[in-house]
Amino acid sequence: MKFTGTNVLVTGASKGIGADIAKVLAGYGLKVWINYRSKPELADAVKEDIEKNGGTAAVIKGDVSVEADWKDMISTIVQSDGAISYLVNNAGITKDKLAIRMSVDDFDDVINANLKSTFIGCRDSLKAMSKKKFGAVVNISSIVGEMGNPGQTNYSASKGGVNTMTKAFAKEGSARAIRFNAVTPGFIRTDMTDELKQEVKDEYTKNIPLGRFGEASEVAEAVAFLLSDGASYITGEILKVNGGLYT
Repeated sequence: MKFTGTNVLVTGASKGIGADIAKVLAGYGLKVWINYRSKPELADAVKEDIEKNGGTAAVIKGDVSVEADWKDMISTIVQSDGAISYLVNNAGITKDKLAIRMSVDDFDDVINANLKSTFIGCRDSLKAMSKKKFGAVVNISSIVGEMGNPGQTNYSASKGGVNTMTKAFAKEGSARAIRFNAVTPGFIRTDMTDELKQEVKDEYTKNIPLGRFGEASEVAEAVAFLLSDGASYITGEILKVNGGLYT
C-alpha cells in the first residue's frame, strides 16, 4: 500500500488491537506515535518491536479523555515532524453490566473514554491537518455499535455514536481533503478473548460465517487500507471486519 503521509498517531497502542495497528502501519513505512496512558513499559515494548523490524516509532503519553492531553500530544507531534498525517482513534474501555444495574457513572465513564475522546481527537486532528489540507482518520468502533449487546448498553451507545459521528466529521472534513472512516471489528482474538472458556468461544464461533475469531492483524490491515492512498475516494465509510457475523 502507498501512503502520501509520513506519520500516524495511534491511541491506546501499547497493547491489543492498537499494538497490532501500530506494528502494521510501521511496516508500511509510517512513523508511528504510540500513545499510552498508564503503562510506559508496554508502549516501550511495542516501540522496540517496531524498531527491531526496521520501523520508526515514538512513545507519547496522554489520557485521551482529557482535552489538554490531546492538545499536548498533537502539538508535540507537529513540532517534531512538521505535521500529523494520520490518526487512529483506538483507545477505549468497557464497564459491562446489565442496564438495570448500571450506574450513571458507569455510563459516563465509557462515554467519556470512547466517544468524547474520539470527538476531541477528530476535532483537534482536523484543525491540525487543515493547515496542510491533507490527512485521514480511522476510528475503531465495534460490531456492538451496530447491533447492540446485552450488558453493554454504555459501550453500545459509545460505539454507535462513534459511527454516526465519523460520518458527520467526513462531511466537514471533505472541504479540506481530510477523510474520516471507521472500522467495526467483531470477535477478535486478543488477550481478553483468549481468557474466555473454550465452550463460550465455540458458541460464539457457531454464529460467525467464516467459522473463527478474527486476528488483530486483520483489523490492522483494514485500518491501513482506509488510511492509504488506495482509499483516497473513501470517506464516511463504516467498514465491517467481523467474519460475516453482522452484515
